[in-house]
Amino acid sequence: IKKKVMLFAGSASTVLTNQECSPYGVHYVYDTYALATGTGRAIVESGGDTWFFLTADYAFGKSMEKDTSQVVNEMGGRVLGSIKHPLNASDFSSFLLQAQASKAKIIGFANAGRDTQNAVRGAVEFGLTKGGQKLATLLIFDTDLKGMGLPLAQGLLFTTGFYWDMNNETRAWSKRFYALQQKMPTMVQAGMYSATMHYLNAVQAAGTDNAEVVMKKMKATEINDFFAKKGRIREDGL
Repeated sequence: IKKKVMLFAGSASTVLTNQECSPYGVHYVYDTYALATGTGRAIVESGGDTWFFLTADYAFGKSMEKDTSQVVNEMGGRVLGSIKHPLNASDFSSFLLQAQASKAKIIGFANAGRDTQNAVRGAVEFGLTKGGQKLATLLIFDTDLKGMGLPLAQGLLFTTGFYWDMNNETRAWSKRFYALQQKMPTMVQAGMYSATMHYLNAVQAAGTDNAEVVMKKMKATEINDFFAKKGRIREDGL
């Protein structure tokens, strides 16, 4: 064991705070449980009670589908089916046709990045949205939405851990980010900044970079910044 503090701001799998929980790990921004609960609960409450999943065939995708399915089932909805696709799939046509044939009200994309963009593009081209099915992108970033453009991205249902235009504090910080990067920050970029500053402040307050001492200080100190209000790091690192 290296005994070094690890900050996860772009990782999603809940194993990081469950079976792979580390006394030196901090899981910031989001995980599949948070994304599933935020999106799944809101959609089922609004009538989206039948689901079909397109799932990336690795730990993140499987965790995303599992957590969302649990929320849907707990709220009285039904999962009509799912299909796994390889990471960086080149063609989503066969997967989307199965999703369309399921007649599910909601197509849940348990993937990310380029896979999500291509899956959404394909779903629009195959007429899933025109046919009345709605798309739930379970992990998506502002950069993905901008990359797809409004004609493709309109109507998507998703949860985000940060939005630059939410309030005066997020706008002020994001303006500083924009001055350096010429683009607005995603939740990962904002969250990693917040997590890093929380770590550095803990090092300063503790007077040492000893991981055990710093982690104790980080867990004891409430997080109040542009990203989180009354935030705390739990014993399991979440």
